[in-house]
Formats: sequence, C-alpha cells, structure tokens
Amino acid sequence: MRPITLILGLTLLAACGADGPPITPSINTTVSVGSEGLRTSTGVSVRSGPVTVGANF
Repeated sequence: MRPITLILGLTLLAACGADGPPITPSINTTVSVGSEGLRTSTGVSVRSGPVTVGANF
C-alpha cells in the first residue's frame, strides 16, 4: 500500500504545471475591532482565467 501511495503522490507532483504554469492561491485576512470585540476573517481564492473559486473562514 505504501509504494502505491508514494508512486501516486510523485505522479501528481510531477503533473503539477504540466499543461501550463501552476495556479497560485490568494489569501486575504481582515482584523477589525468594534463594540462586539475583536473580529477576524480569512478568505482564500484561486483564479484561472475568467473562473474564480473562493472560500471564507
């Protein structure tokens, strides 16, 4: 099982950027202070051409 996992992992690593440059994520962090106290927000997004996929935490 371990050799199969290693081979699959190395194959995926070698395939990164095989059809073009790798896609880099973008991270935004916001810290705000208000009457409710300290509040933080973090967002991660990835953009490839006209398509953007993001998540906020």
